[in-house]
Amino acid sequence: MPIDPSIISKKDNTSPVKYNNFAERTARILLNLPRSIKRSILMMADFIMSVVCLFFAVAARYGYIDNHVSLLLLSVSALIPVLCLYVIGFYNGVARGFFAAMMGSVLQLFFVIIIVAQTVLYFKLLPGIPRAVPILYLFLFFIWLWNSRLTIRELLARWQGQRPQYKYDDHDNVVIYGAGEAGKELLEGLRNSHKYNVVAYVDDDPQLTGAYLLGKQIHAASDLIRLVGKLDVAQVFLAIPSLSRSRKRQIIDKLEGISIKIKELPSLEEIAEEKVTVSSMRRVDILDVLDRQTVEPDVNLLQQNITGKSVLVTGAGGSIGSELCRQIIKNKPKCLVLYELSEYALYTIDQELTAKKAKNKDYYAIEIVAIIGNVTNEDNLLRVLNLYHIQTVYHAAAYKHVPIVEHNPFEGVINNSKGTYHCARAAIQAKVDTFVLISTDKAVRPTNIMGASKRLAELVCQGLSMTTAHTCISMVRFGNVLGSSGSVVPVFTKQIEQGRPITVTHPDVTRYFMTIPEAANLVIQAGAMAKGGEVFVLDMGEPVKIVDLARRMIHLSGHRAKTTDNPNGDIEIIFTGLRPGEKLYEELIIGEDNIENTGHPLIMQAMEHSFPLAELELILSELTEKQKEFDVPWLKQQFKQFVAGYQEGSIDK
Repeated sequence: MPIDPSIISKKDNTSPVKYNNFAERTARILLNLPRSIKRSILMMADFIMSVVCLFFAVAARYGYIDNHVSLLLLSVSALIPVLCLYVIGFYNGVARGFFAAMMGSVLQLFFVIIIVAQTVLYFKLLPGIPRAVPILYLFLFFIWLWNSRLTIRELLARWQGQRPQYKYDDHDNVVIYGAGEAGKELLEGLRNSHKYNVVAYVDDDPQLTGAYLLGKQIHAASDLIRLVGKLDVAQVFLAIPSLSRSRKRQIIDKLEGISIKIKELPSLEEIAEEKVTVSSMRRVDILDVLDRQTVEPDVNLLQQNITGKSVLVTGAGGSIGSELCRQIIKNKPKCLVLYELSEYALYTIDQELTAKKAKNKDYYAIEIVAIIGNVTNEDNLLRVLNLYHIQTVYHAAAYKHVPIVEHNPFEGVINNSKGTYHCARAAIQAKVDTFVLISTDKAVRPTNIMGASKRLAELVCQGLSMTTAHTCISMVRFGNVLGSSGSVVPVFTKQIEQGRPITVTHPDVTRYFMTIPEAANLVIQAGAMAKGGEVFVLDMGEPVKIVDLARRMIHLSGHRAKTTDNPNGDIEIIFTGLRPGEKLYEELIIGEDNIENTGHPLIMQAMEHSFPLAELELILSELTEKQKEFDVPWLKQQFKQFVAGYQEGSIDK
């Protein structure tokens, strides 16, 4: 009787399903067994295979199957390695706990067993067993152990549906820039990756061109652009931890016209401290695409006002304040007081520093104190300063977001200007040695309330410095810092990740930039250089057009900017118009001829005009009453009188 083809087709289609269902049920049953049962099953299987491996080792030695070795002796001998494996914990992880590190321990165990076995056979305590047998046997048994665990783990993963089916198209083709030790380790770390497919190396060393490293050809650095197109490269990994910033920028500039992601290895310091591994790639620091070079800090200046002293930081939970705390703890103060209005921000930095203290024995003796407080509360500040015998104060507390302060002018001025007055007065009364105000380039010829309030705070500090011989008061002025809350970098990053257009206020807007750690570092050094009343200005390098920064960030993320010349680009840049009080460009000094160099190449001193303290105190005393009336014209009039170059911005009245 002929067979119906439809039946064959049906059986062929359903049999894999039945098999899969059976496999899944089997896997589920095995996985749900008690750990002791699973361990026993594996030990029994290993024992059986141990006997088989020993039997074949004996047979291989003699060249034929011989009966002069008893099965009992074989079984007892084969049981010994299994028991030893149990002792070293080989069965604790069952199949899924298999690791290459454990197999290294197995190799060490088998080496010891071979030495013991050779000693026993040398003295002929086991007649009939050649000395080559233990070596052959353990070699075969090791192969079984390795492959059986890998096979079982793979099957369990497949049966559970945990093994995704990767296709070659799922990979990103990657070129590793740097064929040194770091590049080698990076490739080894990526070998089992289902996300990256390393296709080639490039290196600056011409002697390496044409050679192979771990099976991948090394090309000249000049061939990078050609390789990107030829090999369909999606990402370039910079695997030279010691690569200079200028060289890194050259590489990035070379790839500017190509839609490709650029990532880099962590720093050597992070790798050495085991914060990350070599295979941990990250985006290129945006600072690397800016024309800015850093200078090694002066250790003596860093330690002068911190090491062994009691230090207080206001606004300790903010972007600058928190980084100041991180820098301060590195220099081992006696006590660090965190003064912050926001409970959440205070909790966050306190937890971070406490964790650092617990991990580093050098920090054990540092007392860390978290205090909720408002900088306008002079009595509370004085109490804290006296209670903890504070010697150094870094005043970083401020309202800094221009549009928000623009629409809340009195809150901004009371916090930024009057708060600074109360902080500095409390420091003088408590006989604090050093008081440093964190200021901003927006204080120079300001067009907004925030900038004017910070210049007024500088004037207050200048005035108070003339009233004290003990407390050294100084101010440090700098521009934008990369990565701070509200800065353009995290905003642009989020917009790119979401595939949204990047919003820039104006095509001609320029800003100075530096990293938060560098800014905090220079603030500490500048404060140590002060004699009293100085306005220090940090060298911010060359100003950067915000639109150019946006384009570079788009490029580094592997996208192309969408323009009229390139309508098929990925990310569009939209101009939204200047915000209330926003300037096209920022300045660091009020005049062109009132700047002096200091002993530090990145720290200058501005010779700014000051006012008698009594005149400033009169304004501050009236602030509360004027706030009740919301008398903004009066406030602007005071700025015009005392803040040089102030130009009235667009504030709601």
